[in-house]
Amino acid sequence: MPAHIEDTVSLLAKADYVADRSLATVLFLALRMGRPLFLEGEAGVGKTELAKVLAATLDRPLIRLQCYEGLDLASAVYEWNHAAQMIEIRLSEASGGVSGEALRADIFSERFLIRRPILQALEGAPGRAPVLLIDELDRADEAFEAFLLEVLSDHQVTIPEFGTIRAAEPPIVVITTNRTREIHDALKRRCLYHWLDYPNAERELEIVRRKAPSAGADLSREIVAYVQKLRAADLFKAPGVAETIDWATALTELDAVALDPALVSDTLGVLLKYQDDIARIEKGEGRELLNAVKRELAAG
Repeated sequence: MPAHIEDTVSLLAKADYVADRSLATVLFLALRMGRPLFLEGEAGVGKTELAKVLAATLDRPLIRLQCYEGLDLASAVYEWNHAAQMIEIRLSEASGGVSGEALRADIFSERFLIRRPILQALEGAPGRAPVLLIDELDRADEAFEAFLLEVLSDHQVTIPEFGTIRAAEPPIVVITTNRTREIHDALKRRCLYHWLDYPNAERELEIVRRKAPSAGADLSREIVAYVQKLRAADLFKAPGVAETIDWATALTELDAVALDPALVSDTLGVLLKYQDDIARIEKGEGRELLNAVKRELAAG
C-alpha cells in the first residue's frame, strides 16, 4: 500500500495512468482508511481504468461486477446450483434413510453454493484481498443499492439458508457511475467521493504520449487541442479520454503527421459516437475548430 500521496501518484504512473493530485489524494485516503471509493463522471474519463490499474499495480485480483437494469442477487452475489440440488434430492429419496433435516442441511451446504462477484470478493485471501469494481452502478435498480449497504458497511453478506459470510480482509472497493441517475445518500455516505472530470490539455497530452506513443509530438498536440475544443462545443456526447487515445492510435495507423479537414472528417466516427454530432462538425464547425487549433499552436 502507498505510504504517501506521492507514492499513489507514482503507483498509478507505473501503469501509465496520469492522475492529478486530487484523485491521488482521495485514492490514498480510501486505501488507508479502508473505505470504498465512489467515482462519478462522464463516460470515458478513466473511472473503470483506475480500478484495473489499481489491481495490477497492487498485484491484487480484479473482480468486476458490471451493473445493468434488473441485476439481482443471483447474478451479483450468489445462487444455488438448483440442478445439482434436485439430483441430490432424488438420489437421497431413492436410497432412503436420510431425514428431511439432514437432507436440507446437505443441499444448502457450501458445495452447492455458486459464488458471484461480490461473494468472491468477500472470500478473498487475507493479505491479498481483491479489488472489487462495481461498474456503472447507476444502471442497476435502487433495490440493489439497498443490498449493497450491508456489503459496504459490514463487509458481509447474509444467505438465509446458509448464514452470514464475512470477509477476513475487506476487498478494495471502487464504485463507478456515469450519473444517469442519482445514487442514494445512504450509499454515498459509506464511501469517499470523487468527481472525475475531463483532464486539462497538459494532462491529456501526457496521457496520449503514454497510451499512443507512436503518434508524433506535433500530431499529439493537435489532437489534444482539437478534442479540448470539441468538449467546449454543445455536443450530445463529448469525446472522452478513451476516444482521444483511440483517435491518436487511428491517425497513427493512417500515417498522419498533422490534422487536415479531410482527415478529420474521415475519422470523426472514432471520436464521436452520435450522427447528429458528426453531421454538425462536418458541416463546417469542424473546419473552424481546426483553424483555431492551428492558429493557437502556431502562436504558442
